[in-house]
Amino acid sequence: MTIIASPEPTTSAASQPAPLATLNGVDKLFPNGVQALAGLDIAVREGEFLSLLGPSGCGKSTVLRLLAGLTSPTRGKIDWRDGRPELGFVFQEPTLMPWSSVFANVWLPLRLAGVSRRDANARVAEALDRVGLTGFSNAYPRELSGGMKMRVSIARALVTRPAVLLMDEPFAALDEITRTKLNDDLVALKCVLGATVVFVTHSVYESVYLSNRILVMAARPGRVVADIAIDAPLPRNEEFRLGAPYAAKCRETSAALHRAMGEPAASPPEGERR
Repeated sequence: MTIIASPEPTTSAASQPAPLATLNGVDKLFPNGVQALAGLDIAVREGEFLSLLGPSGCGKSTVLRLLAGLTSPTRGKIDWRDGRPELGFVFQEPTLMPWSSVFANVWLPLRLAGVSRRDANARVAEALDRVGLTGFSNAYPRELSGGMKMRVSIARALVTRPAVLLMDEPFAALDEITRTKLNDDLVALKCVLGATVVFVTHSVYESVYLSNRILVMAARPGRVVADIAIDAPLPRNEEFRLGAPYAAKCRETSAALHRAMGEPAASPPEGERR
């Protein structure tokens, strides 16, 4: 996928847009007694790329499900500024129907909304083009690589032209080369679409590269312990990834994550830096 995007200007605190969605004092207690979230306050700003970073069990995925309306808070409330907009959801696994073609998989949300195959043709083609899969509409999931399957999943989320894209560790199972390429493509795609993105990840490096803002979360129960702004404009490239500002933000974010986990901060080995 090759996307040419105009840089997004950095936004000062004084000129930040009003929140698109807010979680106010949200608790989430599951029937088994596990408290996933406690007193959680989060503001999602329109047009931003917001990453939720934290250890397993800190409630990152629960936040996405709350925003999507797939579950409800035990206490507290979730407010959308103008009502919940059209949402796209990308899960950890591609969750494609193996018996269906790429076209049919991407068409699925429109089909469920009553849009015929003929009427969906142009929108499915547009979504596949956006993720670099033009020419693969008749292929089947078994014929695709892991990265291509995830691109199909992203295309399926984009076909409804959502205002907000929720992504739950979509690249975690991919090899490092594919993951880096999809990170580049995603940040460029975000610039083209202008959508608000809320992205869950365990990776410090991924969160710093992709985001305008990172919320670092601690577990048991889940809560935000750091709010880190990444001021470099989007889109970004290898020059940013290799530069001193990126390295400094990775160190800052890594230290916040270690504090959230109750561990002493440590510099990552040079060979593990992306």
